[in-house]
Amino acid sequence: MELSQKHTILLTFDVEDWFQVENFKDYIEFSTWNNFELRVERNTHRILDFLDSFVFEPKATFFILGWIAKRCPDLVREIHSRGHEVASHGFDHHLCTNLRSNQLVLDLVDSRKLLEDISGRQVTGYRAPSFAVSHKTLAAIQKAGYLYDSSYNSFSAHGRYGVLDLPNENRINGFYKLSNELYEIPISNLRVGDKIFPLGGGGYFRLFPLSLFKFGMHQVFKQQDVFLFYAHPWEFDPGQPRVRQASNWFKFRHYINLNKTENKLKTLIGNFSDFRFITCSDYITDSVSKG
Repeated sequence: MELSQKHTILLTFDVEDWFQVENFKDYIEFSTWNNFELRVERNTHRILDFLDSFVFEPKATFFILGWIAKRCPDLVREIHSRGHEVASHGFDHHLCTNLRSNQLVLDLVDSRKLLEDISGRQVTGYRAPSFAVSHKTLAAIQKAGYLYDSSYNSFSAHGRYGVLDLPNENRINGFYKLSNELYEIPISNLRVGDKIFPLGGGGYFRLFPLSLFKFGMHQVFKQQDVFLFYAHPWEFDPGQPRVRQASNWFKFRHYINLNKTENKLKTLIGNFSDFRFITCSDYITDSVSKG
C-alpha cells in the first residue's frame, strides 16, 4: 500500500503538569498541587511554536485538564487562536474508574463548560486520565454532551488502561461509531496476529529508537488510514523537578529521554510531511461526511 495524503496523523497532547501524573500520586497529594510551580504553560508554548515552524501547518488536539485551564485561561485561548482543537482531559485528573457515575458526569460537564467559556467554542472531545475508560465511562461521556472519546488503549499489559469491547462492524476507518451521538478514536498500537505492541506515543515514543517507531507507524498504516499520536507537555521539559522518593521504575518511565522528545517529534513530523495532520474532531467529521 502506497502511503500518501489519504493517510492521516492525529497529533494529540494531554495538557497536564509534571506533578499531576498518575505515577506520582502516591508521593504528591492533590491538596499540595497549588504549592508547585506551573511549568505547563511554557512547555505547551514550546509545542505550539514548533508546530508553527512547519510550512504545512500541522494541526493538533489538546486535551486540557480543567485544573490547568482554570489557572491558565490564556493558554487555552492561545491553543484555539493558533487553529488547534481544545478538548477536555477532565477536571482534576482523577481516574474515571475511581469516580461514582454522578461524580464523573459532573467532572465531565464542568471541564467542558469551563473550556467552552474560555475558548468561546464548543468542546466535543474527551480523553480520560491514564486511559482509564470503561463502557460505564462512555455512557457518562455521552450524557455529558461530548461527540467523541479518545481514551481506549488496547495494550492490555498496563494495569490502569481500560478495557472496551469495540466490534469491528462499528468501525469506520480508524475510529468506532458507538452510537449516533458518540464515537471512539483509540490510541494507535501495533497488532501482529493476536498480539498488541504498545506504540501510540508517550513513554514508548521516548524509549523506542525513532527508526523503530516509524517502522511501527508504517505497519499501522497498512491496517488503517490513521495514526493517533499522544504526548504530554512535561515530556518536553528535561529541567523539571525530580520526585526523588518515587520508585526507580516510575522514575525511569517518567524521565527517560526527556531531553530528546522535542527534536525527535520535530523529525518525525518532518518525515511525514506529505500526510494530513488534522484535529480529532475534523477527522471524524470528514470521515462521516464521506460515508
